[in-house]
Amino acid sequence: MVSNNQFKTEQEAFWSGDFGDEYIDRNRGDRILAANTALFARILSRTHSLHTLIEFGANIGLNLTAIKRLLTDIKCSAVEINQKAAAELRRMQDVDVFPISILDYRPEETRDFAFTKGLLIHIEPAQLPAVYSVLYCSSHRYICIVEYYNPVPVECAYRGHKGKLFKRDFAGEMLDMFPGLTLVDYGFAYHRDSNFGMDDLTWFLMRKGNV
Repeated sequence: MVSNNQFKTEQEAFWSGDFGDEYIDRNRGDRILAANTALFARILSRTHSLHTLIEFGANIGLNLTAIKRLLTDIKCSAVEINQKAAAELRRMQDVDVFPISILDYRPEETRDFAFTKGLLIHIEPAQLPAVYSVLYCSSHRYICIVEYYNPVPVECAYRGHKGKLFKRDFAGEMLDMFPGLTLVDYGFAYHRDSNFGMDDLTWFLMRKGNV
Protein backbone atom coordinates (compact mmCIF):
# COMPACT_ATOMS: atom_id res chain seq x y z
CA MET A 1 0.00 0.00 0.00
CA VAL A 2 1.21 3.49 -0.82
CA SER A 3 2.25 5.57 2.17
CA ASN A 4 0.00 8.56 2.91
CA ASN A 5 2.98 10.93 2.89
CA GLN A 6 3.45 10.22 -0.82
CA PHE A 7 0.16 11.91 -1.67
CA LYS A 8 -0.33 15.58 -2.46
CA THR A 9 -3.69 15.91 -0.68
CA GLU A 10 -5.58 14.48 2.28
CA GLN A 11 -8.35 13.38 -0.10
CA GLU A 12 -5.97 11.04 -1.93
CA ALA A 13 -4.86 9.43 1.33
CA PHE A 14 -8.50 9.10 2.39
CA TRP A 15 -9.58 7.22 -0.73
CA SER A 16 -6.48 5.05 -0.91
CA GLY A 17 -7.04 3.75 2.63
CA ASP A 18 -9.71 2.01 4.70
CA PHE A 19 -12.57 4.28 3.65
CA GLY A 20 -11.84 3.54 0.01
CA ASP A 21 -11.78 -0.18 0.80
CA GLU A 22 -15.19 0.07 2.50
CA TYR A 23 -16.58 2.00 -0.46
CA ILE A 24 -15.92 -1.03 -2.68
CA ASP A 25 -18.22 -3.25 -0.62
CA ARG A 26 -20.99 -0.64 -0.51
CA ASN A 27 -20.97 -0.04 -4.24
CA ARG A 28 -21.30 -3.25 -6.20
CA GLY A 29 -24.10 -5.45 -7.50
CA ASP A 30 -26.39 -6.08 -10.45
CA ARG A 31 -28.69 -3.13 -9.74
CA ILE A 32 -25.83 -0.63 -9.94
CA LEU A 33 -24.55 -2.31 -13.09
CA ALA A 34 -27.99 -2.08 -14.72
CA ALA A 35 -28.28 1.63 -13.86
CA ASN A 36 -24.79 2.27 -15.23
CA THR A 37 -25.65 0.49 -18.46
CA ALA A 38 -28.78 2.60 -18.94
CA LEU A 39 -26.84 5.80 -18.18
CA PHE A 40 -23.97 5.10 -20.55
CA ALA A 41 -26.34 3.97 -23.30
CA ARG A 42 -27.73 7.53 -23.24
CA ILE A 43 -24.30 9.15 -23.16
CA LEU A 44 -22.63 6.96 -25.78
CA SER A 45 -25.53 7.40 -28.18
CA ARG A 46 -24.27 10.98 -28.63
CA THR A 47 -20.80 9.81 -29.71
CA HIS A 48 -19.51 7.95 -32.73
CA SER A 49 -16.66 5.60 -33.62
CA LEU A 50 -15.27 4.95 -30.14
CA HIS A 51 -12.42 2.45 -30.04
CA THR A 52 -10.48 3.44 -26.91
CA LEU A 53 -11.33 5.03 -23.57
CA ILE A 54 -9.87 5.82 -20.18
CA GLU A 55 -11.71 6.18 -16.88
CA PHE A 56 -10.27 8.12 -13.96
CA GLY A 57 -11.40 6.79 -10.60
CA ALA A 58 -12.61 3.48 -12.02
CA ASN A 59 -12.95 1.69 -8.66
CA ILE A 60 -13.77 -2.00 -9.36
CA GLY A 61 -14.88 -1.41 -12.94
CA LEU A 62 -18.68 -1.23 -12.81
CA ASN A 63 -18.71 1.65 -15.29
CA LEU A 64 -16.28 -0.12 -17.60
CA THR A 65 -18.29 -3.34 -17.42
CA ALA A 66 -21.42 -1.45 -18.42
CA ILE A 67 -19.66 0.25 -21.32
CA LYS A 68 -18.14 -3.01 -22.54
CA ARG A 69 -21.66 -4.46 -22.70
CA LEU A 70 -22.58 -1.65 -25.07
CA LEU A 71 -19.32 -1.39 -27.05
CA THR A 72 -18.00 -4.93 -27.01
CA ASP A 73 -14.73 -4.25 -28.84
CA ILE A 74 -13.64 -1.10 -27.01
CA LYS A 75 -10.16 -1.01 -25.48
CA CYS A 76 -10.27 0.28 -21.91
CA SER A 77 -7.77 1.87 -19.56
CA ALA A 78 -8.37 2.74 -15.92
CA VAL A 79 -6.71 4.96 -13.33
CA GLU A 80 -7.52 3.99 -9.74
CA ILE A 81 -5.84 5.14 -6.51
CA ASN A 82 -7.19 2.41 -4.22
CA GLN A 83 -5.03 -0.70 -4.45
CA LYS A 84 -7.79 -3.12 -3.45
CA ALA A 85 -10.01 -1.77 -6.23
CA ALA A 86 -7.11 -1.80 -8.70
CA ALA A 87 -6.56 -5.48 -7.94
CA GLU A 88 -10.16 -6.22 -8.99
CA LEU A 89 -9.74 -4.12 -12.13
CA ARG A 90 -6.75 -6.23 -13.13
CA ARG A 91 -9.02 -9.27 -13.28
CA MET A 92 -11.07 -7.65 -16.04
CA GLN A 93 -10.31 -8.60 -19.63
CA ASP A 94 -8.70 -6.03 -21.92
CA VAL A 95 -8.28 -3.29 -19.30
CA ASP A 96 -4.95 -1.53 -18.75
CA VAL A 97 -4.76 -0.49 -15.09
CA PHE A 98 -2.78 2.43 -13.67
CA PRO A 99 -2.89 2.03 -9.85
CA ILE A 100 -2.14 5.68 -9.06
CA SER A 101 -3.79 9.00 -8.32
CA ILE A 102 -5.05 11.11 -11.22
CA LEU A 103 -2.68 13.79 -9.89
CA ASP A 104 0.26 11.50 -10.62
CA TYR A 105 -0.96 10.30 -14.01
CA ARG A 106 0.90 11.64 -17.04
CA PRO A 107 -0.86 10.96 -20.36
CA GLU A 108 1.52 9.30 -22.81
CA GLU A 109 -1.23 8.65 -25.35
CA THR A 110 -4.75 9.87 -25.99
CA ARG A 111 -8.01 7.94 -26.18
CA ASP A 112 -11.27 8.53 -28.02
CA PHE A 113 -13.17 8.98 -24.75
CA ALA A 114 -11.92 10.11 -21.33
CA PHE A 115 -14.33 10.26 -18.40
CA THR A 116 -14.97 10.45 -14.68
CA LYS A 117 -18.01 9.39 -12.68
CA GLY A 118 -18.05 10.47 -9.06
CA LEU A 119 -14.39 11.46 -8.95
CA LEU A 120 -14.18 15.23 -9.34
CA ILE A 121 -16.47 15.74 -6.36
CA HIS A 122 -13.79 14.19 -4.14
CA ILE A 123 -10.81 16.18 -5.46
CA GLU A 124 -9.21 18.94 -3.40
CA PRO A 125 -10.60 22.04 -5.17
CA ALA A 126 -7.19 23.68 -5.52
CA GLN A 127 -6.08 20.67 -7.58
CA LEU A 128 -8.98 20.80 -10.05
CA PRO A 129 -7.14 22.79 -12.76
CA ALA A 130 -4.43 20.10 -12.81
CA VAL A 131 -7.10 17.38 -12.99
CA TYR A 132 -8.90 19.17 -15.81
CA SER A 133 -5.61 19.31 -17.71
CA VAL A 134 -5.10 15.57 -17.30
CA LEU A 135 -8.60 14.89 -18.61
CA TYR A 136 -8.11 17.24 -21.55
CA CYS A 137 -4.71 15.84 -22.49
CA SER A 138 -5.92 12.23 -22.18
CA SER A 139 -8.55 12.58 -24.91
CA HIS A 140 -8.37 13.48 -28.57
CA ARG A 141 -12.14 13.43 -29.08
CA TYR A 142 -14.63 13.23 -26.21
CA ILE A 143 -14.54 14.09 -22.51
CA CYS A 144 -17.41 13.14 -20.23
CA ILE A 145 -17.92 13.99 -16.57
CA VAL A 146 -20.69 12.50 -14.43
CA GLU A 147 -20.72 14.33 -11.11
CA TYR A 148 -22.86 16.18 -8.55
CA TYR A 149 -23.65 19.60 -10.02
CA ASN A 150 -24.05 22.95 -8.29
CA PRO A 151 -23.96 26.36 -9.99
CA VAL A 152 -21.51 27.67 -7.38
CA PRO A 153 -18.82 25.79 -5.43
CA VAL A 154 -20.07 24.25 -2.20
CA GLU A 155 -18.69 21.72 0.29
CA CYS A 156 -20.95 19.01 1.75
CA ALA A 157 -20.49 16.63 4.65
CA TYR A 158 -19.77 13.12 3.40
CA ARG A 159 -20.62 10.22 5.70
CA GLY A 160 -19.52 12.26 8.72
CA HIS A 161 -16.31 13.55 7.08
CA LYS A 162 -15.41 17.13 6.21
CA GLY A 163 -13.39 18.21 3.21
CA LYS A 164 -14.23 15.09 1.23
CA LEU A 165 -17.10 16.10 -1.06
CA PHE A 166 -17.46 19.21 -3.18
CA LYS A 167 -20.10 20.25 -5.71
CA ARG A 168 -19.64 22.84 -8.45
CA ASP A 169 -20.00 23.43 -12.18
CA PHE A 170 -17.10 21.19 -13.22
CA ALA A 171 -18.10 21.17 -16.89
CA GLY A 172 -18.47 24.93 -17.02
CA GLU A 173 -15.00 25.34 -15.56
CA MET A 174 -13.55 22.99 -18.15
CA LEU A 175 -15.32 24.78 -21.00
CA ASP A 176 -13.90 28.10 -19.74
CA MET A 177 -10.42 26.66 -19.28
CA PHE A 178 -10.26 25.02 -22.71
CA PRO A 179 -11.89 27.15 -25.46
CA GLY A 180 -11.44 24.27 -27.91
CA LEU A 181 -14.03 22.20 -26.02
CA THR A 182 -17.66 22.27 -27.06
CA LEU A 183 -20.67 20.94 -25.16
CA VAL A 184 -22.32 18.07 -27.04
CA ASP A 185 -25.06 17.12 -24.59
CA TYR A 186 -25.95 16.82 -20.91
CA GLY A 187 -28.47 15.02 -18.76
CA PHE A 188 -29.54 14.01 -15.27
CA ALA A 189 -29.89 10.71 -13.42
CA TYR A 190 -32.58 10.82 -10.71
CA HIS A 191 -32.60 8.74 -7.54
CA ARG A 192 -36.38 8.16 -7.86
CA ASP A 193 -36.11 6.48 -11.25
CA SER A 194 -37.97 3.23 -10.52
CA ASN A 195 -35.94 1.21 -13.02
CA PHE A 196 -32.45 2.72 -13.07
CA GLY A 197 -32.19 4.95 -10.02
CA MET A 198 -28.79 6.21 -8.91
CA ASP A 199 -27.48 9.22 -7.02
CA ASP A 200 -28.64 12.55 -8.44
CA LEU A 201 -25.84 12.86 -10.98
CA THR A 202 -25.54 15.28 -13.88
CA TRP A 203 -23.54 14.24 -16.94
CA PHE A 204 -21.85 16.49 -19.46
CA LEU A 205 -20.42 15.24 -22.76
CA MET A 206 -17.84 17.54 -24.37
CA ARG A 207 -15.89 17.28 -27.61
CA LYS A 208 -12.49 18.64 -28.62
CA GLY A 209 -12.89 20.84 -31.68
CA ASN A 210 -14.84 19.28 -34.55
CA VAL A 211 -13.30 15.81 -34.36
